[in-house]
Amino acid sequence: MDIKKIATLGQLKKSGYQPKSVKEEIRDNLIKKLKNKETTFPGILGYEDSVIPDTERALLSRHNILFLGLRGQAKTRMARQMTELLDEWVPTIAGSEINDDPLHPISKYGSDQIAAHGDETPIHWMHRSERYGEKLATPDVSVADLIGDIDPIKAANLRLSFADERVIHYGIIPKSNRSIFVINEIPDLQARIQVALFNILEEGDIQIRGFKLRLPLDILFVFTANPEDYTNRGSIVTPLKDRIESQILTHYPRTLETSLAITEQEAEVHEEQKEKVKVSDLIKRLIEQVAFEARNNEYVDKKSGVSARLTISALENAVSAAERRALLNNEKQTQVWISDLAGIIPSITGKIELVYEGEQEGPLQVAMNLMDKSIRSQFVQYFPNPETFKKRRSTGKESTKEPENPYRSISRWFDGGNATDLPFSLTDKSRLLELYKVDGLHALVKKYFPHANELETGLLMEFVLHGLASYSLISKKVVENRIEFKDLIGSMVNLGSAGFTSEGEFDSDDMS
Repeated sequence: MDIKKIATLGQLKKSGYQPKSVKEEIRDNLIKKLKNKETTFPGILGYEDSVIPDTERALLSRHNILFLGLRGQAKTRMARQMTELLDEWVPTIAGSEINDDPLHPISKYGSDQIAAHGDETPIHWMHRSERYGEKLATPDVSVADLIGDIDPIKAANLRLSFADERVIHYGIIPKSNRSIFVINEIPDLQARIQVALFNILEEGDIQIRGFKLRLPLDILFVFTANPEDYTNRGSIVTPLKDRIESQILTHYPRTLETSLAITEQEAEVHEEQKEKVKVSDLIKRLIEQVAFEARNNEYVDKKSGVSARLTISALENAVSAAERRALLNNEKQTQVWISDLAGIIPSITGKIELVYEGEQEGPLQVAMNLMDKSIRSQFVQYFPNPETFKKRRSTGKESTKEPENPYRSISRWFDGGNATDLPFSLTDKSRLLELYKVDGLHALVKKYFPHANELETGLLMEFVLHGLASYSLISKKVVENRIEFKDLIGSMVNLGSAGFTSEGEFDSDDMS
């Protein structure tokens, strides 16, 4: 029978409908998905062997849940997806503020409706997408916001006594009856407000202003918290935490591959940009590596964390930087070059919290350091480790049995007083011509990547220069709107140009 044709309580009874609690609904539907080998939390990557199994166990146990983890770890997204485990439609008494079950009403309104209309009581069908409530915990949240209060205006308009249940204005939690309710950043709630949640979690009922009122609410509670909140802003009061049956620890992507997949899935790159700008796997890996470096950097506050939103916005900015350059140069197509990554600086500085030493360095300086470390970490995945040849060069010992230094020709070219100047606004053709001037650079790339096309080869050539600079074999300076590569010793002697060195240090002597 089409459930939407059931419009009255009498018809609902005849249909054989049997009500279930929210937690029973979720449990039954989760069991079906697991038996059918269906994905329970689509789009959640990197949690397949950790957070998702923990969450499934908690839901099978009919537990309220606390997701504990740093920002940007998909805690709220996990909670929102739980609505897909609810039954698609459930009946409620039409007009009920708290979604009364027609067969078991808990509000005075629901009881009055059935008393007045009997089997003709009108039924409303509620879709699972409507059965979700969410509140961001802030210090100004009150008991009235969450649970409810007496409404004097309603009492006056209806000419009712304050002792009448009909004068109650229900808060967001009672209005989420028979639903999933999420409180984000629970430690931000004042302790006295958290105490007000005790009865709801323990007994499933609420108390409003001393009313002799029992509302056995049917709710799955999901709380989220950031570990830093326990020290910086507040804490979850112990009795409340004790009533949350499952605490699940979330985490950042553990591998670069997972991080790449998340960014690829979440980044909103315009279709027009996809046609105009090519983004190589190398560029994507460099961007992801920035986040990994930031999470372990001494200048970045580890308690605050580094959200996956950093790499998502960074990829979007990198594509836009390349698009802008192409538009200015009237190029129909281009690719993201290493130099375009200067455009992701705002994505980094806006997504990291610095410790005191980092504040002293400055967010721009720290961002440049993170990019340099990213290039250094990824470089050895593509080319031989320059450190090996640096050590051999410093000792003056070279064995005929050891492989020849593949960077010798490039180093000698720069040692001879040559330099490469790469403005950010260069056309692809001009950039390639500039890179081809460096002796041995093209030959090196072709040796390790013989099948790369012209633009891929050019990108790898630029990558080699940045990589050698990160290993202090040559000098790199970012000066206003261009990048200069020179020999290391000559650059150290001549400090006339202001800019960022290969170590990311800013020379400001000439900026006055």
